[in-house]
Amino acid sequence: MAIAAAIFLLDRWTKWLVSQRIALFDAITVIPGYFKITHLRNRGAAFSLFADAPDAWRIAMLVVFSVVALVVVIYLLAKSSTRLSLQGVALSLVLGGAVGNLWDRIVHGWVTDFLLVYYKRWEWPAFNVADSAICVGAVLLIAEILFHRETAREASAVN
Repeated sequence: MAIAAAIFLLDRWTKWLVSQRIALFDAITVIPGYFKITHLRNRGAAFSLFADAPDAWRIAMLVVFSVVALVVVIYLLAKSSTRLSLQGVALSLVLGGAVGNLWDRIVHGWVTDFLLVYYKRWEWPAFNVADSAICVGAVLLIAEILFHRETAREASAVN
């Protein structure tokens, strides 16, 4: 839970910094041609999905989906035998990120995004610390499923 709390606090702090120091829709170039810190509001889900849906429907749907996902992650984390396992760390990253973005949706009705990776005309959708934690956590969970489970099966087949 300490990892989840740290991600949540880092997410809140970075979003606050961006909202205080960069005007909405402005950007600061960090690596010319590749990376900017910007200030955007994402009213939708990942990659702005549902951003054009009616406000009440969109916010309610995204909050309900987030709460269900949080309940599942908390259950899996509580069920995990060791919190510092790869699975425990991965679930904590997902939990911290999900709570960070849920906070924004409930309080503001949007999520603050500020990390923008681009090259020439190509742009990855802007994201934030919470999104990064969720993605890293998801990749770690996939790695756990693909590689750890296989190793466990191989070990049991040898015995």
